[in-house]
Amino acid sequence: MRSVAPEPIAGQTVLVTGGAGYIGSHTVRALRAADRPVVVLDSLELGTADAVIDAPLVVGDIADEALVEQVCRDHDVGSVVHFAAYKNVGESMTDPGKYFHNNVDGTVHLVEAVLRAGVQQMVFSSSCSVYGTPPTVPVDESAPIAPESVYADTKAMIERVLRWYGMTSGLRAVSLRYFNAAGASVDSRIGEDWSYALNLIPVAMRALLLGDPPQLQVYGTDYPTPDGTCIRDYIHVDDLADAHVKSLDHLDRGGDTVEINVGTGIGSSVLEVLNAIGAVAGRPVPHELAPRRAGDPVSTYAEPSRAAEVLGWRAAHGLDEIVRTAYAWHLAQLGD
Repeated sequence: MRSVAPEPIAGQTVLVTGGAGYIGSHTVRALRAADRPVVVLDSLELGTADAVIDAPLVVGDIADEALVEQVCRDHDVGSVVHFAAYKNVGESMTDPGKYFHNNVDGTVHLVEAVLRAGVQQMVFSSSCSVYGTPPTVPVDESAPIAPESVYADTKAMIERVLRWYGMTSGLRAVSLRYFNAAGASVDSRIGEDWSYALNLIPVAMRALLLGDPPQLQVYGTDYPTPDGTCIRDYIHVDDLADAHVKSLDHLDRGGDTVEINVGTGIGSSVLEVLNAIGAVAGRPVPHELAPRRAGDPVSTYAEPSRAAEVLGWRAAHGLDEIVRTAYAWHLAQLGD
């Protein structure tokens, strides 16, 4: 059952930066299904125009303050959902300047522009990677912020930037700390492009369906977990999209700035994920065992109580549905 959202303020639109990307495009659909007017700003460097379907799309950069301010004024923007960012952890360690300039400095330009246009509400796409290797699991929002990559630190920095703008300029923001986004829309209309993806499920699908790579590498089988492989919290992309809608509802109610975990609270190991994919596909994912990879936490999954308490949000999909929708999406792409 779809929850009833507060009535949007007349004439106010949601600006979605990075709305042509994977999570952004699913959120655009969810916002429109909730009868919220939307305009997308995306450079299309890593997104595709088709992913926004028929939502208004402006091609441009979040650092272009004049453009952002004009878009806000032209479309009567009242709030922002901010996805636009680079997210390759490995690249962030070899080219940190690219990530500091784009993710952090770009967000500062974005905030300056939207504030000038009178916009004071933002939902930010943060990450559970701000916790680094958590001392205990499940991880709640009181855990130490200890990023282990430049990418993760840009997310932590932006959270602080938004809090400071709240104290100095009245901006109110919800920072959603995602766990492992996965899956695709139930109708296979949009999903994750495996050309760019580095996450386990799309990489495993590519190995299974294209033989590229011929063998998926399973890094580490000697961790202190039931089957020896790492454990992560996989969250369906449609559940993530719903969390953004509910975050806007929170801000519309006058809610304060807050950081919130978005996960299922259930951990799944690498081998459990591969077995789930094999069960859907009717054949195993080709894989081989490899040594541990430096920097991989043993086990990370969410304590999602704050999301339920503050947003009234809970994950509605589990691993099986994530895998089924992802597999159907990738099969549909091969048929194009």
